[in-house]
Amino acid sequence: MLYRKFGKTDEKVSILGFGCMRLPVINGDEKNINEIEAIKQIRYAIDNGVNYIDTAYPYHGGRSETLVEKALRDGYREKVYLATKLPSWLIKSREDMDKYLNEQLKRLNTDYIDFYLIHALNREYWDNLKSLGVLDFLHKSIKDNKIRYAGFSFHDEVNLFKEIVDSYEWSFCQIQYNYLDENYQAGYEGLKYADKKELGIVIMEPLRGGSLVKNIPQDIEVIWNKSKIKRSAAEWAFRFLWDKPNIHVVLSGMNDIKQIKENIESAKNAYPNSLSKKELKLINQVKKIYKSKIKVNCTGCKYCMPCPSGVNIPVCFEQFNNAFMFDDMKTFRHTYNVFMDKKEKASNCINCGKCEKICPQHIAIRECLKEVVSFFEK
Repeated sequence: MLYRKFGKTDEKVSILGFGCMRLPVINGDEKNINEIEAIKQIRYAIDNGVNYIDTAYPYHGGRSETLVEKALRDGYREKVYLATKLPSWLIKSREDMDKYLNEQLKRLNTDYIDFYLIHALNREYWDNLKSLGVLDFLHKSIKDNKIRYAGFSFHDEVNLFKEIVDSYEWSFCQIQYNYLDENYQAGYEGLKYADKKELGIVIMEPLRGGSLVKNIPQDIEVIWNKSKIKRSAAEWAFRFLWDKPNIHVVLSGMNDIKQIKENIESAKNAYPNSLSKKELKLINQVKKIYKSKIKVNCTGCKYCMPCPSGVNIPVCFEQFNNAFMFDDMKTFRHTYNVFMDKKEKASNCINCGKCEKICPQHIAIRECLKEVVSFFEK
């Protein structure tokens, strides 16, 4: 296992982190973790050099932290850095912050959290938490030795990311990043900004929720097979990230011992700047092919928002494009119909055309939304 200095801290973290949000479960029930198997997998990873264990209050219906506590018994707690997160959406008062942290310390049976994150920050959560005194909470929790380092995970636009970075003496941050999402949310611009401030940088969604390794289109396979060094699609995705010296930990939501062994093996030689120009070119070719499968040339700029009838136009197009990019209608139809609010769906379009007048890409949005309806809702 390789390790990197974690930003401005003096800690050395494993470049592969174990994300405890997709642990093995019984009968497909996320609340029913297969405890014996999950503990075995986490301990195997630790025994083989992984020292960054990431969990959060809501994972597995609130049972991930309890499972992690069991996995870290018998001396394993002392071998790792433990990361968990304040549930931003549940905070209604300053007192709530202390309440949830104390509950998490109890769940995890530990006196302190090594890396404590404010979870899933966006504009709404950030403004609320800031007004309720979250920065005072962090300062006091560090002073009281309940947490060692403060950070945040992020899901919004890059300008807000910079605002949050500048608001406090953070030690680290966590962002979504992969070779397809270099300009998504914080993106490469945010990555550089955080690095300039010497923050430790943790990456989530390196495989884009598994899309970069499931149902790989044949034309993508052809590109990967051109490489003299044979790698799986997962290893290519990880190596793209580990090639960047300012990325310190890449989280993987592992739930299969084969995955764990493969990822640990991949991490053994993933030095910064170790990919050749030819290898980087292959990754760019794969990226271009994926992008060429996009049906709607939406950049997610949100100029079209808010829609008068409540349609979440960028997300409708994102799910529509994903279905074609990854040749996986089933997964993205499920995501669209289960996780999107009914009011946000394309079928709520009233054909007013307001969005088209201000779209920088000059997309025929109304016609495209009709395609989304036909594809996902009928």
